[in-house]
Amino acid sequence: MKTTCEACKQRLSGNGEAYRCALERTVCAACAAKAHFICSHCGGELSCKPKDGGDGELTPIRNRPWLIWVVSFGVWSLVAFAAALTIYRQYRGSREPITLASSLGMQFCQILTYAPLTPFAFAFATRYPIRRNNWMIWSLAYLAGGLIFTAAHVALQSVTPFGFWDRKYHEWSSVIWDSHSHLFRVRWSVLPELFLTSLMNDISSAFIPIALVAHIVSYTRSLRERELRAVQLEGQLAKARLQALKSQLQPHFLFNTMHSISSLMLTDVKAADRMMSRLGDLLRMSLESAETQVTTLSQEIEFLNCYLEIEKVRFGEKLRVSFDISPETLDAVVPHLLLQPLVDNAVKHGIARLPEGGEIRILAKTQAKQLEIEIVDNGPGVSDKRAAPSSGLGLRITRERLESLYGQDQRLELFTLPGGGTTARVSIPYRIPLSNDEHNDHHESPRHTDLAYRLS
Repeated sequence: MKTTCEACKQRLSGNGEAYRCALERTVCAACAAKAHFICSHCGGELSCKPKDGGDGELTPIRNRPWLIWVVSFGVWSLVAFAAALTIYRQYRGSREPITLASSLGMQFCQILTYAPLTPFAFAFATRYPIRRNNWMIWSLAYLAGGLIFTAAHVALQSVTPFGFWDRKYHEWSSVIWDSHSHLFRVRWSVLPELFLTSLMNDISSAFIPIALVAHIVSYTRSLRERELRAVQLEGQLAKARLQALKSQLQPHFLFNTMHSISSLMLTDVKAADRMMSRLGDLLRMSLESAETQVTTLSQEIEFLNCYLEIEKVRFGEKLRVSFDISPETLDAVVPHLLLQPLVDNAVKHGIARLPEGGEIRILAKTQAKQLEIEIVDNGPGVSDKRAAPSSGLGLRITRERLESLYGQDQRLELFTLPGGGTTARVSIPYRIPLSNDEHNDHHESPRHTDLAYRLS
């Protein structure tokens, strides 16, 4: 599985979760959400493929405890260093100057001791945020938390060489170590005074700012998660709409095919049997691609071949089909079941109305980064535009699918030719799979001469 997002080029998350389209283009969860879970390269749906290969949902933003510890020690180290430089400069010109080493030692012992307490205060404020409906109760809890924070800070500071100011010797000293007698001795009488003198400073300068930062981070995280969930829901609705449209289209061509078979049951049983066999192949291909929204043009033509073979049994030599497909378009990405309803429309409203039969031409080319596909028949055409078969179920669903996949960057036109006949023209963005060489190795694209030979 790929380890880098192909949209933002960032490394994928450690759990291997990614979103991929039918052509294996891999993007991260954030890029998938921004794209409404529709692949910007091929227009297909993006589905979650975790490392174990199962489908998943968009994962919420996860906590990273190690990052809080790193940030805590980093920020408090900077604060301690800045305070040490400030004090050193203030006392440098006084009668009792202080060395830089002493200034650094004092400030790091007093300020850096906030660092191991910060992650716990941060976790408490994140877990129990103050809201409009609970501020009275949780204010008391935060007051108790501030007292515990101060007590813990005093305990940590007491074991350092700059635990308290010893008035007897006029120097900084540790609460648990007597530097004059070189003995471990806890001075319990000093601790209450240290707690009272540090209480206001610890709460106002450390605990409250930590709680405020935690609330900001928690609010930002919850806002991002709501946005991701909203975008995920929108993407799921778009995917559901596409799948619903395709689900309507599949019975549509199935019913038309069954109607063609039923028309031969009383006149040519062998032909009807051949059509049933071809229908089985068609249904098998349809089931294999049930969850697929996009495919390549060559595979779509292969699916169309199976459908046309059924119609060839029905019409015999009256139905002639020719292909004029530019080689570079065979690997182009197109919506699955794009050609079948258009060709079905040409057969039903064009060829079926000619006693002597007719011809359907299927053309594909590229023009200005667009894939142009035309379905042309030489039928009688439609003189009255209001009666044109442009609002049938198959064409309507095809229009809606194209709009859902490509937005305004698509076009489906149906018009009558001056000399008779009808043309259906589709224009969509020209896109090919990223791994085009690999695709060619595993799927040999048919040439248009082979197709014409098979169907004519």
